Amino acid sequence: MQLEARPSGPLRGACVPPGDKSISHRALILGALAEGETQIAGLLEGADVLHTAGAMRALGAAPERVGEGAWRILGRGRLAAPDATIDCGNSGTGVRLIIGAAAGYPLAATFTGDDSLRRRPMLRILTPLELMGARFDAAEGGRLPLTLHGGAPNGGPLRAISYTLPVASAQVKSAILLAGLNAEGVTQILEPEPTRDHTERMLKGFGAALQIEGRAIRIAGGQRLHASSVRVPSDPSSAAFAIVAALIVPGSELRAENVLLNPTRTGLFQTLIDMGADLSIENRRDASGEEVGDIVARHSSLRGIVVPPERAPSMIDEYPILAVAAACAEGDTIMRGIAELRVKESDRIALMAKGLTACGASVEEEKDALIVHGTGAPPRGGAQIATGGDHRIAMSHLVLGLAAKEPVRIDEAGMIETSFPAFPAFMRALGADIS
Repeated sequence: MQLEARPSGPLRGACVPPGDKSISHRALILGALAEGETQIAGLLEGADVLHTAGAMRALGAAPERVGEGAWRILGRGRLAAPDATIDCGNSGTGVRLIIGAAAGYPLAATFTGDDSLRRRPMLRILTPLELMGARFDAAEGGRLPLTLHGGAPNGGPLRAISYTLPVASAQVKSAILLAGLNAEGVTQILEPEPTRDHTERMLKGFGAALQIEGRAIRIAGGQRLHASSVRVPSDPSSAAFAIVAALIVPGSELRAENVLLNPTRTGLFQTLIDMGADLSIENRRDASGEEVGDIVARHSSLRGIVVPPERAPSMIDEYPILAVAAACAEGDTIMRGIAELRVKESDRIALMAKGLTACGASVEEEKDALIVHGTGAPPRGGAQIATGGDHRIAMSHLVLGLAAKEPVRIDEAGMIETSFPAFPAFMRALGADIS
């Protein structure tokens, strides 16, 4: 299915973006590891998260949908060997965290995914988990499909390790922490840069004890988790599309409600403010241990900046939509230290450079950087975009089409369901011309 976005009038109104994908994955996984019935409200019901729910069911838990975004999951305090291969679809977060959680149990499980996921690197989690005693039979380069042989070879628990992450990665950190729950001793992780800390926060909510000193995180093995209630806030990565659309479409003003404001996830909002965006945050409050608030965005004249490379972990998923904002800004926006974008669902640096160039923007692509030369006005548009099967590439270019002089069409839209179900309808409700 193709979608086209056409130049639109002002975007206005209040909206509640979908539940946060990162927290949704973790709520299902920790609920499965815990003892008792965990209640989840606001779960993102996109394809990625539903694959994680299916994986938890295959591993012996009992997740059940009881209403829109409302789920309960009966955990048994352990995971069991699945009867069939576990398909994680397109979700890198889901498969890496699930493998980490399952590695601590004496079971064998085979994991696969779609074509995109099978191309993505898994050695970054396999290496530390092998140091802990888990074993893997994987495709070439440590990729999916792979079979996990959990627990130590002698049938005992994994062994604790002290591991320094070679790159800042919340997924790798989380996989090690989840495996560390069933390791003998205290597992320590050292981060080169702070990354999103949802796993640490949620582990505490499920009764686990962690020690956090600077960039060192320690977890003792042998801990048991207890069922909890989780309220999932709106995903800032999803809210970003409506927010940037409001900034670049003249006359727009909208309110995105209940948005996660965890400081490890707000890099885009700070970057937009640095570019001159009229953004304000209201009604800050707590939701299940996470800060949330309402973000008000108004049409703004943006200026290009140099984005601090150390900010990348706090906005790694938002660079595609930031590139759209940069294409509408005055001056150069320089984004460096983003090599991680090469190994997401697609090569996001290459696809954003190609798509923006097709729409008339001036863009330079480097190995770990994207440089957008803005003119102070949206580029002309008028192109069909090859999305590479990547939901964020697709949605970013549709947002550009709302401000461009000519419509922007994407070659495929089905994969948007992985993270943002009903995205076109959501945007149309605010006044966007997308069909």
